[in-house]
Amino acid sequence: MSRVGKLPIPVPSGVDVDIKGSHVVVKGPKGTLERDIAPELSVVAAEGQLRIERPNEEKRSRELHGLTRSLINNMVVGVTEGYTRNLEIQGVGYRAQLVGRKLQLNLGYSHPIEMDPPDGIEFAVETPTKVAVSGIDKELVGRIAAQVREKRKPEPYKGKGVRYAGEVVRRKAGKAGRIGGG
Repeated sequence: MSRVGKLPIPVPSGVDVDIKGSHVVVKGPKGTLERDIAPELSVVAAEGQLRIERPNEEKRSRELHGLTRSLINNMVVGVTEGYTRNLEIQGVGYRAQLVGRKLQLNLGYSHPIEMDPPDGIEFAVETPTKVAVSGIDKELVGRIAAQVREKRKPEPYKGKGVRYAGEVVRRKAGKAGRIGGG
């Protein structure tokens, strides 16, 4: 039995879960999320909780059991609390700012980089070197944060670039220099 899959998903008050076959809609104070789940699994709502049930012990059913439970739990948490991914910018002259809703990044290129947030995503710039990507869809927040990081990944010699908050960048020594003249 899947250890993750058999855990019930608590549904807090103010969250409405609508299950129609293999389509799950979760509505909460922050918004609405929808997802289609694998048709062989079923979602059962009872006593303020959701349970994911699988019909048999086939490999595919076991694989999808814990995954589906995690995805639906992420939807419930997203519409109640939301998700935030924090990024740090390191490097001389590297900075970020908001222009309207757009995120403008100066990362040492000859031009500033502007990023439009998709629907459901908000950018916040706390300081010119700290950016927060937030929204209700965990997958989308992670993907947009990865796209911001992709604009200038941290390089291993000086550590300059965009990194996740708390990310450890492995540093290299660089070249030793020549000894002697020759």
